Amino acid sequence: MCGIAGIAAWNPVRQLEGRVLDMTNSLVHRGPDDSGMWFDEEQGIGLSHRRLAIVDLSPAGHQPMRSASGRYVFVFNGEIYNAEAMRADLVGSGRAPAWRGHSDTEVLLAGFDAWGVEDTIRRATGMFAFALWDRSRLTLTLGRDRLGEKPLHYCIVDGKLFFASELKAIRAALGDRLVVDRGVLSTFLQFGYVPSPLTIYRDVHKLPPGHTITFSGTAVLPEAIPFWRLVTGDHMARLEQASAQNDMELLDRLHDKLNEAVAGQSISDVPLGAFLSGGVDSSLVVALMQAQSRHPVRTFTIGFKDAELDEAPFARAVARHLGTDHTEIYVSAKDATDVIPMLPNVYDEPFADSSQIPTILVSRMTRQHVTVALSGDGGDELFAGYPRYRIVATLWQRMARWPLPMRSAAAAILAGPSAHTWDILFSALPSRSRREINGRRMHRLAESLRTESLQALYVRLMSRVAPEDLLVREAPGMAVTSPSWVNSFGPIDAMRVWDLGQYLPDDLMVKVDRASMSASLETRAPFLDHRVVEFALTLPQRLLLRGREGKWALRQLLDRYVPRALIDRPKAGFEVPLAAWLRGPLRPWAESLLDKAKVAAQGYLDEDQVCAMWRQHLSGEFDRSQPLWHVLMFQSWLESTQKSASAGAGRANALSETRA
Repeated sequence: MCGIAGIAAWNPVRQLEGRVLDMTNSLVHRGPDDSGMWFDEEQGIGLSHRRLAIVDLSPAGHQPMRSASGRYVFVFNGEIYNAEAMRADLVGSGRAPAWRGHSDTEVLLAGFDAWGVEDTIRRATGMFAFALWDRSRLTLTLGRDRLGEKPLHYCIVDGKLFFASELKAIRAALGDRLVVDRGVLSTFLQFGYVPSPLTIYRDVHKLPPGHTITFSGTAVLPEAIPFWRLVTGDHMARLEQASAQNDMELLDRLHDKLNEAVAGQSISDVPLGAFLSGGVDSSLVVALMQAQSRHPVRTFTIGFKDAELDEAPFARAVARHLGTDHTEIYVSAKDATDVIPMLPNVYDEPFADSSQIPTILVSRMTRQHVTVALSGDGGDELFAGYPRYRIVATLWQRMARWPLPMRSAAAAILAGPSAHTWDILFSALPSRSRREINGRRMHRLAESLRTESLQALYVRLMSRVAPEDLLVREAPGMAVTSPSWVNSFGPIDAMRVWDLGQYLPDDLMVKVDRASMSASLETRAPFLDHRVVEFALTLPQRLLLRGREGKWALRQLLDRYVPRALIDRPKAGFEVPLAAWLRGPLRPWAESLLDKAKVAAQGYLDEDQVCAMWRQHLSGEFDRSQPLWHVLMFQSWLESTQKSASAGAGRANALSETRA
């Protein structure tokens, strides 16, 4: 796990080495073990690498790395889990070089020499982001893994290509020349994250998951080309074929694929463990790890002193049953709120999934003991674990019977009482029911009734700020992305594919990558092995949902290892009590960022709407914690970057000069 950065101009550039050094120095947290740079002064190419050594800790794993043929120079962030199988194929075909070490980086380079770039990437199983300089063709290729586990950003400024794992490295080179895109800001406020290929900066891009992009110069921005797709042309045929098989056969095949993924991701030359929440996904990953290990697996859980948030006892029970070497740490509200000032630097662009806070805390705690941790990320999206899938599918089926004017009238009735009034009305319900029925959700339901399609309904429910409630001044409208939506799919499958195309890579993977990398911890997600993903997407719905229960297939597999009584409980998110914190310990911090004069002077947000939302939340009339958190994360990020932007301005101006 590492950080990469570089500049390509295809012309001699003054002070190239200093500029690339500035970029790589901003990524030390991603790779504290080693660093390296490579330059072609004549072509104006500089590649840099920060290394977190996981496999092949020797100098033979040092990057940038040249291929045995001398044709390619490579910087790589990630892990290739089938590197040994690829190595064996190269040896067996007589096309292997004289190996210098056993790193996956060297295997990829040997593959490029033997099979070409595209074929090698298609053979590789893993998570990755890379930059490859072809000294023969004078091209630079950027690539990103299939599910977007590893990040990669790029832009062209003054005829020079800049790329990096994180935006802070590009900011280190370009400083205040980067301009906030107001349309993208509106999109961020809607979702709480910035979807690919957008970034918060105008003309700076994220490479979409499963794509490569090849530059042969910087006169024209080339098109990113997919090397893998979530949904292929033969998908329906594969789904029909799987539907004809019996449940036990499908479960056994899924078990084999997950076992293979866990085995591949458990390879490490440094200490390895796993996150364990006590839920289905992480418990199954740990159960498979422990079944394959002769020693107790290291497991890690974060606990909260607030009993309503605390899942540590559940994780502890699972760990005890499986026999893992379990570690847990309890944190208070102060521990969590102390992280908040660090969020702009950790997340690099506005990011507002509040579970970012416990994710940072558990990553830091885990890094004190191991360097690699496996997680259960992806289980909900692949196996229909979110209650919203069932709820939205049922809701749309019922809504579709009503004409739109009738639904709009019903929405007006539901939106009439305040969220607080609804909560009072629902206070007599059992606590489990109040999780699913509350005032905020009644207002979300009112918004949903006005939608005209299932896709519009789902996007509305996945938004925290309604598209019509624009808070951004002078915005041209929201920046549009094209996440996967397949109208020919049933509602459950269409929502799963949308989540895998946008929510997973742009929210969940961003959250985990930045949080873990801020602690120099590598995280791995066996559910996101593309072979598991491809198989899961062809499972018939009966293996996903049965009654009100999601992830039916995973639960059946987990029953082979853990008693159902240890797992069976309502799904809980990895969340913090934002609403209460904003009215309590975070109020002074929030009021400083939401100061009306400050918001007006910055010129990005409508200060009257922002202040009205804040007053509504403080009064208890509405729970505005989610949209307010989006605003606060932008305000905090903006304040942080404005303080540091000037440091890069002089360096950026120097870059515009070229040698005669």
